[in-house]
Amino acid sequence: MLIYLNHAKKQGMDASIIQENLARIRASIAAPPDVKHAVKIVAVSKQQPDERIAAALAAGQRVFGENRVAEALARWEGRRGAYPDLRLHLIGALQTNKVADAVGLFDVIEVLDREKLAAALAREMQKQARPLPCLVQVNTGDEAQKSGVSPLEAVAFARRCQHQYGLNVEGFMCIPPIDETPAMHFALLAKLAAEADLSVLSMGMSGDYLEAIRFGATQVRIGTGIFGARPD
Repeated sequence: MLIYLNHAKKQGMDASIIQENLARIRASIAAPPDVKHAVKIVAVSKQQPDERIAAALAAGQRVFGENRVAEALARWEGRRGAYPDLRLHLIGALQTNKVADAVGLFDVIEVLDREKLAAALAREMQKQARPLPCLVQVNTGDEAQKSGVSPLEAVAFARRCQHQYGLNVEGFMCIPPIDETPAMHFALLAKLAAEADLSVLSMGMSGDYLEAIRFGATQVRIGTGIFGARPD
């Protein structure tokens, strides 16, 4: 045990600190008197050491977000039996050649962003009999280097995914530009969700999740706030 703790501290985070971080975040989400809706914490576990994941699981965390299908398979496939209430969200870009593995492993696809992917997901979900909930990723800043549907197209795209492809689209997801105030992007995503009559808003990360919740976020994606910085 001493060896494990020393190793974890060298990594910058031990099990007790992760548990304290989760307790603090849960308390902060429950505290604001003007927030009446439930908020789900998606712990972003990409590239984190295995002992940090084990600590989060020991603290009762069951919802995790992963960016890469192959990494998620290696990390989580063997844990399904031990944690039947585990829920995995894909929050990184999905290539169509990874759709079969993604549908087989994940419980929520948060990165629906183009027609080709919608068609591939629809086919694979039908094949595997796994009609997973999906979120449309909206590129609220219309950034050329970032995935996501333009805000001008988001509502129509979500409706096509529902009616043309039969996908269970529950809401929208966004990652605001790093050099802009996130509040206006959260407000925009909430407005689009209301227009599309969608109930799930995945927005807000470690530095701005409380602000996102005030704009209606129903799930927040928190990585460093729980696990600390990823090791080099």
